[in-house]
Amino acid sequence: MRRSFTPRPYHGLAMAHLAGVPRSAIFAKPGMGKSVMALTFLDYLHNVWGESRPSLVLAPLRVARDTWANEAGKWDHLSSIEVVPITGTVAERRAALRRRAPVYTTNYENLVWLKDEFKGKAWPFATVVADESTKLKSFRLRQGGVRAQALAQVAHTHVERWINLTGTPASNGLADLWGQTWFLDAGQRLGRTFSAFQDRWFRPSKAGQFTKWSQAEHAQEEIQGRLSDICLTLDPKDWFDLADPIVNVIEVELPANARSQYREMERELFTMISGNEIEAMNAAAKSQKCLQMANGAVYLEDGKTWAEVHTEKLDALEELADETGDDPILVAYQFKSDLARLQKRFPEGLNLSEPEGMAQAMAGKGKLWFGHPASMGHGVDGLQYHCNTLVFFAQDWNLEYHDQVLERVGPMRQLQAGKSRPVFVHYLVARGTIDELVMARRASKRNVQDLLLDYLKGKR
Repeated sequence: MRRSFTPRPYHGLAMAHLAGVPRSAIFAKPGMGKSVMALTFLDYLHNVWGESRPSLVLAPLRVARDTWANEAGKWDHLSSIEVVPITGTVAERRAALRRRAPVYTTNYENLVWLKDEFKGKAWPFATVVADESTKLKSFRLRQGGVRAQALAQVAHTHVERWINLTGTPASNGLADLWGQTWFLDAGQRLGRTFSAFQDRWFRPSKAGQFTKWSQAEHAQEEIQGRLSDICLTLDPKDWFDLADPIVNVIEVELPANARSQYREMERELFTMISGNEIEAMNAAAKSQKCLQMANGAVYLEDGKTWAEVHTEKLDALEELADETGDDPILVAYQFKSDLARLQKRFPEGLNLSEPEGMAQAMAGKGKLWFGHPASMGHGVDGLQYHCNTLVFFAQDWNLEYHDQVLERVGPMRQLQAGKSRPVFVHYLVARGTIDELVMARRASKRNVQDLLLDYLKGKR
């Protein structure tokens, strides 16, 4: 069923921004309508202003395959614009390219293939929309991901308009901004290279043989000022009367045996860190064993099998489920062992990574819905009609994943669904474990290794 388009004031603001700034970014939380705003602009571009070359939308796979085409089908005013996904097998992708359409979508993983497909030919896309543009944050001129590198070869030579869309442009720090912004201005505002950007707005310090970079005091204000002319930030709090989620931290105590095992694992981790043998990103990776144990199960040396060490978080979730009546609860897990244990304890729970489980959740069925933040962040719309409670069974260093899964049922989504109820967010935290460090990072966005080193000092 199609819906008529009733633009909100910020829709007009976004449209004016996109029309006036050919290479620009829109930062807006999920639920603000980034997709429909961009599609409305593309509709004007092709059907009113007469753009003859097609547009390309880049997005995570499920979003590229389903969401953009479905969004165009929801609205009366977009009835004349066709959106063709370039996904699937090579044959299916080539068949999609042979169709004449104003808008094509594809996932970031296909970028190298797409660039090679037009090798020796003219790049056909005059406009590129990078949905969830944080996928481009790792771009560097002489290194970084091959997908962004392939895109960089045409970004400033064959693309006339570039639009970045994201709700979390710098969830893991200001360093995320350089790669995304380069596709807008080739380094004009934040520096021609990442090194120049880093040298200007970050401060180095030595940690053994490695160098750590911390944000300078003046960085936030200066970077925001430099980006102000090409970036539009739409905060739902500026346009709607939204209440913050009601947050509840549920602490669990590890049993004596599990505590002893955890301490042994922790000593191994901190020995490696204090010896300066690993960098910040590796510190987060090495800490996964401690996070697993805090959840209740740890993977063995083969990396495939795991052993359960306690059930405290499962017990706490069961108590919470009993207290909340029949309303569904979205449970964010981290490891496959988490999901296996959740499904064993709650066999009626729905696995949202399975189409049947997602379909049932969209229909409001089931009490517990199990979702991984990496797959819940994009292309999932509809859970808010039935759910306003989120439980983080596991804690994880990735701030972007946290924010995106929260927005699936967050205050803006509730308003979008016509609901006035509050949103409840529960964190299951193992007391005296690395869970607490992750919570501290979420609150302060501090460097992972700094937090771990500070924790080590406290222990000693």
